[in-house]
Amino acid sequence: MDVQATLDNVIKESCATLRSGGVIAVPTETVYGISASVASNEGVQKIYAIKGRQKDKPVAICLSDVSQIEKWCRQTVSVELLGDLLPGPVTVVFERSEALNPALNPGVSLVGVRVPDYPLLRSLVAAFGEPLALTSANISNTRSTLAIEEFEELWPQLDLVIDGGRISEVETEDSRKGSTVVNLSIPGTFSIIRKGW
Repeated sequence: MDVQATLDNVIKESCATLRSGGVIAVPTETVYGISASVASNEGVQKIYAIKGRQKDKPVAICLSDVSQIEKWCRQTVSVELLGDLLPGPVTVVFERSEALNPALNPGVSLVGVRVPDYPLLRSLVAAFGEPLALTSANISNTRSTLAIEEFEELWPQLDLVIDGGRISEVETEDSRKGSTVVNLSIPGTFSIIRKGW
């Protein structure tokens, strides 16, 4: 079996699905997520519907590289500092730039940014060429998922499910935590919004 060819096909099919306004399930280094193109109003709305998520609860964006943050946000810290945090299980929060689709998190001036330490997902975002909206693959206010079988009730509403296997073999209190969320929107300060991985 040619693993690289299989990965290339997964990325190609995922990109086509995202370009058509679809929502896909993706593995990350923390928990499984669901994702759509940030530019697709339809895809973003589907994420909220699938999760049963309140419209005033923001969704993060996912990038393939730290260097892309300055395009989508008003970056207040150095690329070097961001490179110490990302890629990794951290969501950094900045003031959003005007380049970001206004239909994503309307009325919210801040946006969370993920650069996951998960090569397949970063390769997918790089191939797609624009940010993805990303949130956990679960119904809102239920536990996060570590395997695709744990969100099987969502499959009929998803356009594609990428099975990356079980994310954590060990079930601990921390294994279902999402990323740590750090607010860096005010120059010279930071605050932890959510402690995760």
